[in-house]
Amino acid sequence: MSRATGRLTVLHLSDVHATVDGRLYDAVDGIERLRMVGAYVRDAGITPEAIVVTGDLVQRGHAAAYPALRDALARLADITGVPVLTALGNHDEPDAARILSGHAESHHRVELVDELRFVLLDSSSGELGDPQRAWLGDVLRSPHGAGTVIGLHHAPLGSPLPTLARAGLRDADAFLDTIAGSDVRAVLAGHFHHPLSATLRGIPISVGPSLAYHQVMDAGPDRVSGHDLAMFSLVHLLPEGITVTNVGLDSPAPIFSSLLTR
Repeated sequence: MSRATGRLTVLHLSDVHATVDGRLYDAVDGIERLRMVGAYVRDAGITPEAIVVTGDLVQRGHAAAYPALRDALARLADITGVPVLTALGNHDEPDAARILSGHAESHHRVELVDELRFVLLDSSSGELGDPQRAWLGDVLRSPHGAGTVIGLHHAPLGSPLPTLARAGLRDADAFLDTIAGSDVRAVLAGHFHHPLSATLRGIPISVGPSLAYHQVMDAGPDRVSGHDLAMFSLVHLLPEGITVTNVGLDSPAPIFSSLLTR
């Protein structure tokens, strides 16, 4: 594992938008893109501690896609040899999603992976709500090992795009109050379909890009538009902070290639 290098690595995926017929907008196969992520991890020699998938696992109205998604997530765990931890987004259907690993009893939960504590939250309604925030506060009252990583769909801030400026977590301030001063090392979110980084209350916030499509960033002040670009993030937790690297699944031909000499 990457802890041997002095850093802890989390693979952050988001917004898979799997469909029953395999194609979103007649172009995007979310299940196939999960397979591509597994191939990337294998071929690039990445050794994450865990994989976190922050919601919109299926496209709205495609609840019948959950069995295929469950199997694809299990294959990803087998290929990488690490836990694949999922949170729900606004496109997900909470009842149908209970067939997913870790979701049978509750959609918010704690997963311990060695010295890291992962807290997966349910913002499928657009907010966490008082009961879930109270539960989170109880969890964070006691620190754990190398710290806590929180995964949820809606980021506790808005996008710089005018059309998504108010699309963040509705109870963001209350959520930030709950995690302030705790051992939370990073908050991983999705929903915007473009990467975004921020530091709020001293806590790094990383909004991951989407496996399905990327926002057209100059689409205009009254329009959302997506183009076919699948991306995910590599999050490295370092003793002094974190780094986030966004990775595209497209494979353009290299203009050079050479062996690294040590």
